Amino acid sequence: MTAATVGENVVDEPRHAVRGRAAWLISGLSVALVAAVVVSAGVGQLPLSPIEVLDTLLRPLGLDLGAPAAQPNAEAALWTIRLPRVAMAILVGAALAVAGLLMQAVFGNPLAEPAVVGVSSGAALGAAASIVLGWAALGGWATAAAAFAAGLVTTFLVYASSRSGGRTEVVTLVLTGIAVNAVAQAGLAFFVFLGDTQSREEIVFWQLGSLNGSMWREVGVVLPIVLVAAVTAAFLARRLDLLSLGERSARHLGVNVEALRAGTIVLVALLVSAAVAFTGIIGFVGIVIPHLMRMILGPAHGPLLAASLLGGALLLTLADLAARTIVPYADLPIGMLTALVGGPFFFWLLRRTRAKAGGWG
Repeated sequence: MTAATVGENVVDEPRHAVRGRAAWLISGLSVALVAAVVVSAGVGQLPLSPIEVLDTLLRPLGLDLGAPAAQPNAEAALWTIRLPRVAMAILVGAALAVAGLLMQAVFGNPLAEPAVVGVSSGAALGAAASIVLGWAALGGWATAAAAFAAGLVTTFLVYASSRSGGRTEVVTLVLTGIAVNAVAQAGLAFFVFLGDTQSREEIVFWQLGSLNGSMWREVGVVLPIVLVAAVTAAFLARRLDLLSLGERSARHLGVNVEALRAGTIVLVALLVSAAVAFTGIIGFVGIVIPHLMRMILGPAHGPLLAASLLGGALLLTLADLAARTIVPYADLPIGMLTALVGGPFFFWLLRRTRAKAGGWG
């Protein structure tokens, strides 16, 4: 199934109808995201009402709502603990959703996700090596830096290994990714075997994903990467639309397919590596959100990019809120929650794809 067929139910609609639906969806997602941020920022051991959160956020801008926090130290907790975590949830959710959208565009398949090119397993291997070999003693960011670098290296290795004759075939890229993922998983198992009990617990916790402990300086590292990658993806949207018509048609229309594919994979590697470096593995966001937005909006990548970015940010903000509140005085792994949502959705997507294609053939 190509990307052009995923939104076939809306392809024949008038353009103004599609634009109107996109405007309503993006507006609704924006409002929902703001509401989720306000609610999430107010939840904790020192609770804040929505009006208190808004007053705290707007006061530095010169807008006083006359509703200061009633509890002492609540504002300090908001700025130093909760808001960095909420900001990281927004950035990581947006990054994973945009990366998933780009992968689906490049592969022409709604079942594609960033893990196909090995970035997540490579990052996990780098993080495990840092934990077991004691690189964390070099600084607080050693594990994040190792995960980021290993994710990029693994992706470039997959891409370079799948090239032949100056071209990269999608099937070869997928098969190469599967092989490299298997090697990375074996390396991860080796480090788990070598590590002591504490190292094993850290590796397992990192693989489950968590936003706990997010800080402003980490947000400052992830933010520019996500912004640059998202803006670059917006410039590629038109060419991705042409690619959805098929490689041959795209080439006839002037698209350098190989350069587009290479650039898109680099963007995916940057987005996912930056996201997982500080939070660990968080799965299924890159499948659930882009495909859900495509079902609503159709195949045009311009509005899809904006809707996926907002949808991913909203999903992870709500997932993080659930992780902090489902079990009192506990912080559940956020990767576990996204898997609980994404797993059934992925199963439904497989069934739907099979039904529409008339079998796997």
